[in-house]
Amino acid sequence: MELVLALAIGVLTASGVWLILRPRTFQVIIGLSLMSYAVNLFIYAVGRLRVDAPPIVGKGAANPALYDDPLPQALVLTAIVISFAMTALLLVVLLASRGLTGTDHVDGEEEGE
Repeated sequence: MELVLALAIGVLTASGVWLILRPRTFQVIIGLSLMSYAVNLFIYAVGRLRVDAPPIVGKGAANPALYDDPLPQALVLTAIVISFAMTALLLVVLLASRGLTGTDHVDGEEEGE
């Protein structure tokens, strides 16, 4: 399971970097989204990969290794909300920039100019 998660994080990161380096603004936004997914998976993986483990320690439990760490899950949930807001903001900036310049190129110039 760790190998599949590591491969997924690597593929998402590589795809995100490749898209960020593209000249069109929509591709940059998709690249940033893929990078945020990779970071979320990394944060989730830092908290140990456990399936069906309760996140909260009960009264009689003494061994914390049997429980899941709720902190990475809370961090990922917060990061998902923040990345959604950032994507919406970037889309608004993209639309405003396209309206002002008439192109969706990152530096505002087409390749032939």
